[in-house]
Amino acid sequence: MKARLFLICMIALLIAACSSAEAGEPPVTDTGIDPDAWALVPAGEFLMGQFEKPTAVDYDYEIMVTLVTNAQYAEFLNAALADETIHFNDDQTEVLGFYPGDEFHGYRHEERIDAGDWLLYPVNEEGARLNFASEAFAPKAGYENHPVTFVTWFGARAYCDYTGGRLPSGVEWEKAARGTEDARPYAWGFEVKRSNANFYASRDPFEKSAGKQGDTTPVGYYNGNTYGDYETIDSPSPYGVYDMGGNVWQWTSDVYARQHYRYMRGGSKGEYEHYLRVWMTNNAAPYFTSPGVGFRCVRDVNAAE
Repeated sequence: MKARLFLICMIALLIAACSSAEAGEPPVTDTGIDPDAWALVPAGEFLMGQFEKPTAVDYDYEIMVTLVTNAQYAEFLNAALADETIHFNDDQTEVLGFYPGDEFHGYRHEERIDAGDWLLYPVNEEGARLNFASEAFAPKAGYENHPVTFVTWFGARAYCDYTGGRLPSGVEWEKAARGTEDARPYAWGFEVKRSNANFYASRDPFEKSAGKQGDTTPVGYYNGNTYGDYETIDSPSPYGVYDMGGNVWQWTSDVYARQHYRYMRGGSKGEYEHYLRVWMTNNAAPYFTSPGVGFRCVRDVNAAE
């Protein structure tokens, strides 16, 4: 009788675990890394790109220690909607914001990005981590501290502008990732292990219920902490910046010449580890959305004073 009762209990626990995984509920994890923190990147020269070209940045700036989280982006959307800096479309399926446009030259295959209202964030997108209910955005339970995704380049730019920052240039992003001491290929050093970052088949706990393409991990997750039986390696850049390789691609301010696509950096949860090297780039139209794309901001030092 006791054996049968034990078996029934074990089956019930397995069913509950499977149901939770199927529902997509992530392990709730506090990494201890502050999403509101900024890191100083001082002026100076560093070795940029695969071929280590000496490149100078002649000003100090700060960069967010983590990617922008779902909680932070929800707070922005609610505040900016309230003060009418941004707005919904007619059927409330999209959040829109004004962009002054790109100069059009008439090149072959060039796409017009005219002044007007452009998509910032799609409401009720399947897989998105922000819910809109009771006239407000809120993160899906358990994803508050994960990087926001499905944000367009326009949406990333709008957040940075609204909060007193800007999107990083490719040079600013790469210097913050690589530092000045050496020509490391990864933000944390010269090799990549599964416990350094969230990439394709990296076997982190969030991947187990989502397959090899994986799920996002909380910002700053790879900080040397052990979560349950999963031990991470502390993997910041030389300036203490986390998630500069893997998790999600990151929008930058750089524009693809003659196309008006925007460049991204950092690789993502769905890429093989070589895409996490600091010089790797990706690009997409500024209205593109994806579960594998997020962003962070930079700001001038005097803006923080």
